[in-house]
Amino acid sequence: MAEPELDDVFSDDITVPATDGYPLAATLFLPRGTNRHTVLINSATAVPRKLYRGFAGYLATRGCAVLTYDYRGTGDSRQQALTGYNEPKSLVGFKASMSDWAAQDITAAVAWMRERYKALPFAYVGHSFGGQALGLLPNNSEISRALFIAAQAGYWKLMTAPERYRVYAMLNFVGAPLTRALGYMPGKAGLGMDLPKDAFLQWVGWVMSPRYLFDDTRLEALQNFPKYQGALRALCISDDPWATRPAVELLCAGFTSIKPEIITVTPADTGASRIGHMGFFRPEHRGTLWLGAAEWIEAAD
Repeated sequence: MAEPELDDVFSDDITVPATDGYPLAATLFLPRGTNRHTVLINSATAVPRKLYRGFAGYLATRGCAVLTYDYRGTGDSRQQALTGYNEPKSLVGFKASMSDWAAQDITAAVAWMRERYKALPFAYVGHSFGGQALGLLPNNSEISRALFIAAQAGYWKLMTAPERYRVYAMLNFVGAPLTRALGYMPGKAGLGMDLPKDAFLQWVGWVMSPRYLFDDTRLEALQNFPKYQGALRALCISDDPWATRPAVELLCAGFTSIKPEIITVTPADTGASRIGHMGFFRPEHRGTLWLGAAEWIEAAD
């Protein structure tokens, strides 16, 4: 993936402490000129922060200080084994749920950026789960603008066919039994990245529930959804089989203190043959989707 933007910005791999002190691997992108905006990019489930490097670098060329990071137990925030060279530690017994990612990791990343760039407008970019988590954050009132990319209430029946049936079978007949047997979800079984047991099984429970995480009676952090009162734009990609328009609308309906703006984007709008759930972050969208996103973020001036 060509990333010419990274030649024009400063980038530094750093560690950001979670609320409980757990070290999160992160990368800070800074413009060579004046910082005018702050942007936190929050990953989808089982997606490493490196996917967002090109987009983060692009935003930095336009004057944004941008942070990407990996949730605990994933990517470079997975602990290293004591033996072998650069080998990740087993996730067996590693405690981390998706609600932990929100409460401990994302909450800390928001606080870290807010502390360092108090005077700048603060935008939150959430891809898939990264968007879902905004409503769970106790400090989401610190954020002035939130841009959702393919973020949805991911109930399996709201996905398009035949993808919904593949997901149902993968989660229930392969993923859940394998995770319970091994003590973690192996990425080779279909997600591409190993996941902690609690995170994967919590996700399965949400996907099987008609209102997704809103049906989780144990999720006390749902009370934080009304706390968000900033601007919210949700991009719904027309050929995304996961984040369909009804699924995006269901997630946005949880933000009861505001009126989210939902925009449907088609591949034809960008001159592309397909976009899908992950394609927004491909550099071919630099002059279309990325430009539109950046201009919306910068409207906080």
